[in-house]
Amino acid sequence: MPTARRFAAALAMLAGAALLLQLGLSMRTSLANGQGALHGLWQFVGYFTVLTNGWVAWMATRAALAADGGRDLAWRGSAVTAILLVGLGYHLLLRNLWNPQGAAWLADVLLHYAVPAAALLWWWRYPPQRRIPARAPLAWLAWPVAYLAYALTRGALSGVYPYPFIDAAQLGLPRVLAHAAGLGLAFLLMAFLLRTLAHARLRTP
Repeated sequence: MPTARRFAAALAMLAGAALLLQLGLSMRTSLANGQGALHGLWQFVGYFTVLTNGWVAWMATRAALAADGGRDLAWRGSAVTAILLVGLGYHLLLRNLWNPQGAAWLADVLLHYAVPAAALLWWWRYPPQRRIPARAPLAWLAWPVAYLAYALTRGALSGVYPYPFIDAAQLGLPRVLAHAAGLGLAFLLMAFLLRTLAHARLRTP
């Protein structure tokens, strides 16, 4: 599967480049504010966007190194669903909260639009070669659930939450959990749509 491996490698490099650019920006901002490099790194790894782009980069790297192009890698569907949630969630909920310029604008576009679009194309062009169990999308939900627990723990310890809709200090835990449930339902809907797309592609001559 040389073309599948090449596409996966290109996706891994795209996500990796986006992450390196954002890391550099986070470090620069932290140092400029006198908070140090470790604070910049701490801030960087607090975002679902960053961690999910990293997961996509990791899955795509594994696919690029696999003899079959990694089309049936476990959790590939979860990574693709999560990065699509990143793109849609950002576009609908967060994009109007700031106005990035220059390199920050480029990082914003790469992380929230380019990588999600490339990941969707990866799934469509090189779908899994085996049927996906009906229960798989429920298992894929483990990624955003784990992130929610992580983000709420970080927020409780530091008082800083990465996204306004999970700011438990401002909204209270019940509202945060209601928002999380809505996003979880959106994740499951996308996951089942990706499963349907993969099966349709398998039937295409």
